[in-house]
Amino acid sequence: MKSEKLGSLDKDRRAIFDLYCENERGEKFIVEIQRAKQKFFKERTLFYSTFPIREQAEKGDWDYNLKAVYTISILDFIFDENKKDKDKILYKVKFSEVETKEIWYEKLTYIYLEMPKFKKTEDELETKFDKWLYVLRNLPNLQNRPAKLQEKIFSKLFEQAEVANFTQEQLESYEESIKVYRDYVNTLETAREEARAEGEQIGIKRGRVEGRAEGRAEGEHLAKIEIAKGMIKKGQNAAFSLG
Repeated sequence: MKSEKLGSLDKDRRAIFDLYCENERGEKFIVEIQRAKQKFFKERTLFYSTFPIREQAEKGDWDYNLKAVYTISILDFIFDENKKDKDKILYKVKFSEVETKEIWYEKLTYIYLEMPKFKKTEDELETKFDKWLYVLRNLPNLQNRPAKLQEKIFSKLFEQAEVANFTQEQLESYEESIKVYRDYVNTLETAREEARAEGEQIGIKRGRVEGRAEGRAEGEHLAKIEIAKGMIKKGQNAAFSLG
């Protein structure tokens, strides 16, 4: 389906999905592929889900019976709060009642796949879910179709993914997406390098300042010791002459 969604008014913020689909039951599927960590990515998925909800509103009498909406996020990063769950890749989120934990509403689902956690080799693939994760993670690097991916659905996938079969328009779009991603990665890496260099310079300057402060403090301490020694010596000499 059309992946660009506009707000109700011209001034409203729009949304552009990576992929937007509808099945034969009218259920909506938003698919987002997120390569770099984003601070408010969960909020973004919530915001995106409002568009297929609102577009179901019918003019005139309507009973508010909504079709299900699924937001699927394929992530090339791990949420900080999930790093302790090293083997958990799939997170399925629904609205639930806080105390009983029972699902309160079935028709709104958020699915997050943390792809860096998937490390299975071809020989370790068992379920169809394993196979899909393997394809999503390794497709750009596969020279030949793996023996364990011979099902009909994967035949269709590899046929669609074959760059050699792209039309000129598809090829240009593909190459442009690769360029945009590489530019983004380079920009991100440059920012990190600059931040590290700046941090090192701040550390060096701070070290110099702290070193000078420690030197002054140590000098003052030694001076006080020498003064004290001088006072003691004077006191001893005075006591000797009086004696």
